[in-house]
Amino acid sequence: MDYSHLKIGLFIPCYVDQFYPQVGIATLELLEKLGCTVGFPTNQTCCGQPMANSGFEHLTKDCNHLFYDSFSAFDYVVAPSGSCVLHIKEHLKLENRENDSKVMRKKVYELVEFITDVLKIDEIEAEFPHRVGLHQGCHGQRGLHLSQMSELNAAPYNKPETLLKKVNGLELVDLDRKDECCGFGGTFCVSEEAVSVKMGKDRVSDHIRHHAEYITGSDMSCLLHLEGILKRRNSPVLVKHIAEILNSTVKKQIPVPNH
Repeated sequence: MDYSHLKIGLFIPCYVDQFYPQVGIATLELLEKLGCTVGFPTNQTCCGQPMANSGFEHLTKDCNHLFYDSFSAFDYVVAPSGSCVLHIKEHLKLENRENDSKVMRKKVYELVEFITDVLKIDEIEAEFPHRVGLHQGCHGQRGLHLSQMSELNAAPYNKPETLLKKVNGLELVDLDRKDECCGFGGTFCVSEEAVSVKMGKDRVSDHIRHHAEYITGSDMSCLLHLEGILKRRNSPVLVKHIAEILNSTVKKQIPVPNH
């Protein structure tokens, strides 16, 4: 289906821009592969979540106005981050402009949410022949409802898992505690670093115990936390954002002619 008539604004969170630019690139390439017309406002900056998490939401006024000015012309705003998207959806407020605020909050989507709920994609042309563990970020699962919590007695659904199962060659590992928090929690990992690290170690151990080669998820902040723990224990397990996997292809080797 042709989605080129939709104007998509690409919102790249600060930590992705600074530490994982390949995730932003993969998100752009993936959306374009799926037929979207994507724009990237170069004046965008922080959504204000770190300040709000630390009790200073009243200082995010300029962030809110800059976000609106950067993205108001787009039909949808898409980001590879559940936590930043949830912050915008729940906290973006423009002074004396409640209607504009509501319109903006409704047009912001996390990448997986956008692919499944708006584009309604049935097939993903991707290949990733590895054992992969899926980490369910709390903001995505409990805030954006990307998947059903396993402790609830309700019909199960899992949007990231559904997309990953469409990737050729990918084998999803079955974790013991698939809903467990990684312990990152934004500024929580700074104020409660010991608890944060212990939670991260438990999360990593579950993936290692089930022989995952990669840990993926829709929030690079969670994966950043887990990657640090993996590196400190010299683990061969790698992290990769779901956008990178959905955008991946296996490069075919060109045979070298015999002379």
